[in-house]
Amino acid sequence: MNKMYGERYEIGDKIGAGGMAIVYKAKDTLLNRTVAIKVLREQFVSDEAFIRRFRREAQSAASLSHQNIVSIYDVGKDGNEEYIVMEYVKGQTLKEIIRNRAPFSAENAIYIIRQIAEALAHAHANHIIHRDIKPQNILVTDDGRIKVTDFGIARAVSAATLTNTGDIVGSVHYLSPEQAKGAQTNEQSDLYSLGIILYELLTGKVPFDGDTPISIALKHIQEQPELPSKIVPSIAPELDAVVMKSLAKSVEDRYQSASELLDDLERILTGQTVVWDKKTVLDTDAQKTE
Repeated sequence: MNKMYGERYEIGDKIGAGGMAIVYKAKDTLLNRTVAIKVLREQFVSDEAFIRRFRREAQSAASLSHQNIVSIYDVGKDGNEEYIVMEYVKGQTLKEIIRNRAPFSAENAIYIIRQIAEALAHAHANHIIHRDIKPQNILVTDDGRIKVTDFGIARAVSAATLTNTGDIVGSVHYLSPEQAKGAQTNEQSDLYSLGIILYELLTGKVPFDGDTPISIALKHIQEQPELPSKIVPSIAPELDAVVMKSLAKSVEDRYQSASELLDDLERILTGQTVVWDKKTVLDTDAQKTE
């Protein structure tokens, strides 16, 4: 007989792993449905303060109900093992798809980003900030539906006494300048990370790279990204504008809400002009003297 969690969830194949947890496909024997179970890695289980934060954040995220957000069904403990039971999504991570197919056309990139932005708009309206938006945390179903996972969990992880280097490497390319400085995160931090994903979808590369996580984090704080159209000349100025406004160093110069970003994407799709303050966003010297 396969391992059971909570005398209810029959564990099947391992389907993913990260610095924080291992994810298994499982069967909910009570409701007779397939689920995914995220089991915390051993090094986190001994940290009681972390476990409290982890449960609180998971329960908070469970209140979200949106077609572009992976649903959380249950949070539990079996022996020493802490786990979250989630909606099972058959498909690939957006990171896998980017590796195989980027760069994307403007239309396809917007199609993906709009769904992530809709998920963020719903979460932010419920006062939940993701804090770790990256393609590895975005699932794509076989029919093209986007599902964002791990809402709120990043807050518990970032507060943990144990930091996993693999997690830092995976996330640092999508880190906002304020996160890189260790400052407070907000809705605009998520939108910055979303801007990085849009950049990567359009160009096939992230705007900032380096040999170490620290060197990449410093670039988020200090350097301006190359315009996407300098890499892929067919990218329209309006899309350049959306990307660069999302990636402004100053929180005040970014989109103030996911809805505002969605409005500009709609303008692009309907052939309208997108207005942005190029001097404010690109004036690197001004940013450094803040």
